[in-house]
Amino acid sequence: MKNNLYFIFLLITFSVASQKKDSQIILIKNIEIFDGISHQTIIGNILIEGNKISKISSSNISSTSKNVLVIDGEGKFVMPGLIDAHTHIGMEGIQMGSTSVDWGTANIISTQAAKHRLLHGFTTLRNMGGNAIPLAKQIDKGTVPGPRIYPSGAFISQSGGHGDFDDITAVPRTPDNLSYSERQGIAAIADGADEVLKRTREQLRQGATQIKLMAGGGIGSSYDPIDVTQYSLEEFKAAVLATDNFGTYVGVHAYTPRAIQIAIEAGVKTIEHGHLMDEETAKMMADKGVWLSVQPFMIEEQNDYPIGSSSRKKRDYVYGHTDEVYKIAKKHNVKTAWGTDLTGKQKIDRRNDLSRLVGLKKWFSPYEALKMVTSTNAEMLRLSGPRNPYQEGKLGELTEGAYADLIIINGNPLKEFELLSNPEENFLLIMKDGKVYKNSLNDMKFDTTL
Repeated sequence: MKNNLYFIFLLITFSVASQKKDSQIILIKNIEIFDGISHQTIIGNILIEGNKISKISSSNISSTSKNVLVIDGEGKFVMPGLIDAHTHIGMEGIQMGSTSVDWGTANIISTQAAKHRLLHGFTTLRNMGGNAIPLAKQIDKGTVPGPRIYPSGAFISQSGGHGDFDDITAVPRTPDNLSYSERQGIAAIADGADEVLKRTREQLRQGATQIKLMAGGGIGSSYDPIDVTQYSLEEFKAAVLATDNFGTYVGVHAYTPRAIQIAIEAGVKTIEHGHLMDEETAKMMADKGVWLSVQPFMIEEQNDYPIGSSSRKKRDYVYGHTDEVYKIAKKHNVKTAWGTDLTGKQKIDRRNDLSRLVGLKKWFSPYEALKMVTSTNAEMLRLSGPRNPYQEGKLGELTEGAYADLIIINGNPLKEFELLSNPEENFLLIMKDGKVYKNSLNDMKFDTTL
């Protein structure tokens, strides 16, 4: 019965959406509002016109329209939609570098993952590698449901780097003998400044909103120990030059101080992971305003890598430094974003996305964590400047003029942060771009008297 009501509501919603976009008006009344910025909430009402919030008030809101969809929030808690700053949406549920999954299947799985993420309250993702550009375009067109996506295109890696998943015998590499991941646009292998420049420009040509390079060893790749440094200063500068000319930025995968410091010297704007960084590196990041996009990897999470494998050992080593990196970043006031980095066998049906959100409670208050996964992450997304595909409103906040991306929750996560770990039960309404994708509230009606 619950599923039937849900799909009936979807039919109503898409019927409304089929009208002119700016004619759709929704009033959410009697709701506790967390705007994603202030630690103070207010009891009030939110008026949504088209895909943006037009008014927020603690007083009654009136509208000149004769066709307003009114949703009674029943005094529940509303907050901005969640933002995941580090995803690989095309590889959630698929082993990295796998040649056993055809691209058609991979596309279907990524489409399912996008819908799943949206129903977990994620209204925006920053995809840091993997071919998510076509998916992002189709979501924006309304072909398939899913979060907004800031795609990086293929992640760019040196030979033998974190993005090299080719067979060990596949040398010398030639344009006629590309790996599966290269052929499918997941990775791009580039050696030397000229190749890095070309591959960066190719991703920007495809529609990347920012660029991802591999600066050091990784967990899931076979040829690179964690401690190795990848790419030279000149190679990084080539990518930075291309992105500067395009009005956007480079983010790099890096764990170690040396890898991070070389990348920062070249002008990159975000460090993805950074779990092994030291205090000198943190101070350097803070002084230069470089972002740390870190994930709360916990050693007790299920480990899917085979016992005795190099990836399992690397995974345990990196995960064991999560506590330290958060403490160092907080000590030096490093700008810190949050992401999940779900890939491979870390299947999304385990709720790993939200368990990694709730895991922030070890280092942050509920308010600090909620602000991080909403307005703070949105601030980092704006580094893409004119390549930002969502410039008409703000993301990550409930303010007048912002995009209407929000979640109504049964309970107050500022007081009970663990509520976020059970979206099926606790996320009562999910809206993205002014469209309702889930509604478990009882009172929903069209009101022609407002």
